[in-house]
Amino acid sequence: MNENTFTLKILRGTPNQQYWEEFILKREPFANVISCLMYIQANPINSKGEKVAPVVWEQGCLEEVCGSCSMLINQRPRQACTALIEPILKETGQLTIVLAPFTKFPLVRDLIVDRSIMFDNLKKVHAWIDMDTTMDRGPGPKISPEKQQIMYSISCCMTCGCCSESCPQVNEHSEFMGPAPVAQVRLFNAHPTGETEKQKRLLPMMEKGGVTECGNAQNCVRVCPKKVPLTDSIAAIGRDVILQSLENLFSFPEREQ
Repeated sequence: MNENTFTLKILRGTPNQQYWEEFILKREPFANVISCLMYIQANPINSKGEKVAPVVWEQGCLEEVCGSCSMLINQRPRQACTALIEPILKETGQLTIVLAPFTKFPLVRDLIVDRSIMFDNLKKVHAWIDMDTTMDRGPGPKISPEKQQIMYSISCCMTCGCCSESCPQVNEHSEFMGPAPVAQVRLFNAHPTGETEKQKRLLPMMEKGGVTECGNAQNCVRVCPKKVPLTDSIAAIGRDVILQSLENLFSFPEREQ
């Protein structure tokens, strides 16, 4: 290997049968991790000169919008489509880049994991707005520019899983659902129509696995590829949960007539 090449070291395999495999690739201008994986897919020859099974991974939009190509790149959770080879080599001063699947989700094979739990958690917190009619009811209620900015920044979430992967509270000993669903509760409760079902979204936040299990490590906001204000959202929902708890405590059911 010389300075015109680099090594891609990949953790491969299936659950309980993982192994490291290396591939030597030519350094190309503007190459990213995805383009390198696609080259290996077409030419699956490892550093020992052996022909092996192509590496498998997920990809979709290739422009950091879908969140499907999440993986660990030099132990950092990020999107492979925007991980450019040359800046990574320059940053580390090494000629090896290490790829591995996320560890907080069930492994499928090679770099693919099953992130279904993230989507299940979105269902749990009612991360959508119900429609009461399909008829045109004219323009909706006005939203201040300040609130619009907050809502837009949260709506950029791709459900990529980087926040959960970096969170120490997301582990096999905890039921914490992770930062992303908490932020989505803030998003849909901020909407004038969604606010009518605010309590429905806050109740799961008050249960086991909810916002109170956040350890405030703040890793999530550091690795989020879309710069979603996750810690601000966790703090906001924490306040809302306290207010909702007090409301539940001092509210009394109406007596039956």
